[in-house]
Amino acid sequence: MKTVLVTGASGQLGSCIKRLSKAEDSIDWLFMDSSEIDITSQCDLEECFKSKRIDYCINTAAYTNVEKSESEQEKALKINADAVKNLAKICKKNRTVLIHISTDYVFDGKTSRPYLETDSTNPINVYGASKLKGETYIQANMNEYFIFRTSWLFSEFGHNFYNTILKKAAEKAILNITTEQTGTPTNANHLAQLVLKLIREKNSDYGLYHFSNLGETTWYGFAEEILRVSNNLEKIKLNKDNSYKTIAARPRYSVLDKQKLIKTLKFTPVPWEEAVRDVYQTETISI
Repeated sequence: MKTVLVTGASGQLGSCIKRLSKAEDSIDWLFMDSSEIDITSQCDLEECFKSKRIDYCINTAAYTNVEKSESEQEKALKINADAVKNLAKICKKNRTVLIHISTDYVFDGKTSRPYLETDSTNPINVYGASKLKGETYIQANMNEYFIFRTSWLFSEFGHNFYNTILKKAAEKAILNITTEQTGTPTNANHLAQLVLKLIREKNSDYGLYHFSNLGETTWYGFAEEILRVSNNLEKIKLNKDNSYKTIAARPRYSVLDKQKLIKTLKFTPVPWEEAVRDVYQTETISI
């Protein structure tokens, strides 16, 4: 029986993996959030890996507040880079496959075509820079890893754009949503499905991959689709905002190319609009 450690287990991706894991009875799952394992602590990591033979580590733990990262640079680097370096080293030492989640924000957004894994990186905010450092530490310290750059992650769990829009709709709020950024929403459940597929099949096509749903949109387009699917589009006022101010710079275009994912890992994501419907239907059924 394989043993799989999931860090950051209470986050949205960790929660999606946890729900799907119930159908994987041939795996011994260790779900740990920050109260159970501090990935910035070498002692915590050593103790965890000493207690049991771990075959896979899915690292969903991260400092993800893009805005606060600008003023909390040390904290962002500690969690997204330094801790990842320690995790990579201990995974290599224990022959554990590391599955790590990164971001489209490693790019500067100055292109007009989807980014390939081989394209030059140039993050324009602290969050992106810290996640890129985490990537490079993994690549420098081990060979048996999967790094998935993803974008605009959403699900029925936790704090994310999807849940924020539904909350604002329930409050009948006026929504001013930016049209200045183009990217692709990613259903965290679909990313979780891919991760479980790799483990189940013992896939060894290690490396860096891009994962998001198919297609592209703006944050305004994303909000419009969420409201349409949830039958709220006609109930509240949704405005386009082309001058939305943020503390952290954002790439204007950060669509990820998925051809490597499709060809090598044999996993084709669905269009992002379908991914929104999937989450809404899952949420409605669960209620």
